[in-house]
Amino acid sequence: MGTYLNPGNQGFQTIRNDIYVDKTGLIDYINSTIDTPRKLTCFSRPRRFGKSFAAKMLCAYYDKSCDSRALFSGLEIAEKTSPKKI
Repeated sequence: MGTYLNPGNQGFQTIRNDIYVDKTGLIDYINSTIDTPRKLTCFSRPRRFGKSFAAKMLCAYYDKSCDSRALFSGLEIAEKTSPKKI
């Protein structure tokens, strides 16, 4: 198991506000690739198009050190599943 550089959900907590655009469909896609031959996923985006925000969202969702259910309530992924703990 790897070591996390930024544990916790503080990064996503700071960007989750009333004007946050829901990109949690990405989590559903990542969940579908876990334990498959397609487990390596590349998300290429142009400069300034939210790569860091997506990374913070994924860290908050998969982090074991905190409970992020409240952060994801009301978002697309909350309708499909609860935060996974790998």
